[in-house]
Amino acid sequence: MRWLFGGRWSSQTRLDGKTAVITGANTGVGFFTALDFYKRGCKVILACRNMTKSKNAANLIRTSCSDLKHVGEVSVVCLDLSSLQSVRDCASQLLSEEETIHILVNNAGIVTSKREVTVDGYEMQFATNHLGHFLLTLLLLPRLVRSAPARIINVTSEPHCIANSIDFDDINAEKSYFYHTAYSQTKLANILFTNELVKRLNLAGVTDVTVYSVNPGDVNTQLSGDFAYMIFPGVGWLFSKLKWLIMQSGEQGAQTTVYCAVADETAHQTGLYYSNCQIAETPTATKSEVMANLLWLKSLEMTHFEKNTDLFTPA
Repeated sequence: MRWLFGGRWSSQTRLDGKTAVITGANTGVGFFTALDFYKRGCKVILACRNMTKSKNAANLIRTSCSDLKHVGEVSVVCLDLSSLQSVRDCASQLLSEEETIHILVNNAGIVTSKREVTVDGYEMQFATNHLGHFLLTLLLLPRLVRSAPARIINVTSEPHCIANSIDFDDINAEKSYFYHTAYSQTKLANILFTNELVKRLNLAGVTDVTVYSVNPGDVNTQLSGDFAYMIFPGVGWLFSKLKWLIMQSGEQGAQTTVYCAVADETAHQTGLYYSNCQIAETPTATKSEVMANLLWLKSLEMTHFEKNTDLFTPA
């Protein structure tokens, strides 16, 4: 049944000479995105929290392509998106080691049933799914501008439709916490971040760094399994046994990300939302310029990022 769910995209486009950074690339959609880029000759950097799993994933990419010619390179870098210091350390390492970065895929994401707090005192889902990626993107942006044409892919998901707004008065869910509400807000934040970043790139006259919001669809990953146990605690085990029948594989889920990162037809499209390898519509909340600007300013404050930093001069 799973062939019914999700678009497919194929192309012989090469990524020789390109460098891509992918967060959460040791498993699921991120892993298959990295594998695809590697096959196209790209230098792929897996940015993940668990270095053992990251190194194993990198080795698996190499061995699974051992019979192929003209593949790329794959390496790993430590990144804990829930820690602002880890994000800064990761960005510093990337900037010192990589002269160019052409593709940034903000793919990693988590869901937690109980409210957790990061080392910086922020709600875990918001910090990991949005704030960490926000900071990483801004720190790498001057290098992406220098490497242009460059592409930034922010991976969101369908629950963004549930969130009507960002609760700026309770951004850390201290007053009340429901995991699905918190998660949905982070997915709305991914799209609002895309839109605001595009707006600011355009105002700065930067037209060759394009940004995309991507919905990978319903994918058979650890994240979907975690959701199942939270929503259906009594039968979550049953869903975990059957989900491979009704959900996309990680490889299928990576298709839209790869499409936005590689396809010629998406090269000059920016600020759009993609699902099943095509442009799709999103709810009214995602189009709020006021909310997008407020989120940007709040994120600068929470990440202690200097508001007047020049993000758009190549560096």
